[in-house]
Amino acid sequence: MSRSALLEQLAQACRAGRADAQAARPVQPTGFAALDAMLPGGGWPLGAVTELMPESAGIGELSLVMPALAYLTRADRYLAWIAPPYLPYPAALARQGLQLERLLIIHTRDEAEALWAAEQALRCPSFGAVLAWPAAIDERRVRRLQLAAEAGGSCALLYRPQSAAQLPSPAALRLKLKAAGSGTRVEIHKARGRYTDALVVHSAAPTGL
Repeated sequence: MSRSALLEQLAQACRAGRADAQAARPVQPTGFAALDAMLPGGGWPLGAVTELMPESAGIGELSLVMPALAYLTRADRYLAWIAPPYLPYPAALARQGLQLERLLIIHTRDEAEALWAAEQALRCPSFGAVLAWPAAIDERRVRRLQLAAEAGGSCALLYRPQSAAQLPSPAALRLKLKAAGSGTRVEIHKARGRYTDALVVHSAAPTGL
């Protein structure tokens, strides 16, 4: 076999290995068919950190995860919202299909306590997803949350400002979000084994789970 043929064979084997490893990673479908088709594995990665970086608050950044969260509560998994910036409206969450008795809203005194609470919740297998809104978090703390998510097998969703995209992060998936008419433009900033891609999600029309 020639050297070039051998190198090509090795390259193909490496690509196939990465694809197999990616397919083996568990995910939670988002509830939006187009978004699932864009995301590696077909959904929100489980046992991993996803960073959602909206250009501003209130552009649909929470509605993107609502179908998946509702499914998790129906599957008898708990949700932990760690120090949310706004108090959620229970009736609106119920209309989205969330089982409110499965939702824990955890108030903390400061950022360090919020990150500690997120880490503890992620390590508990009873939680299907943990949402947090850290104002500032370094690469080391994201890595700790990543390890905690791996231990508990849950979905870690971190809402960060879009300026965080300029900083390194060990998160498995990083998405930049922008307003786009009646929808939300989702752009892959970082993903395991995938190139950058984008689409507009209309959160009023989930496919259901």
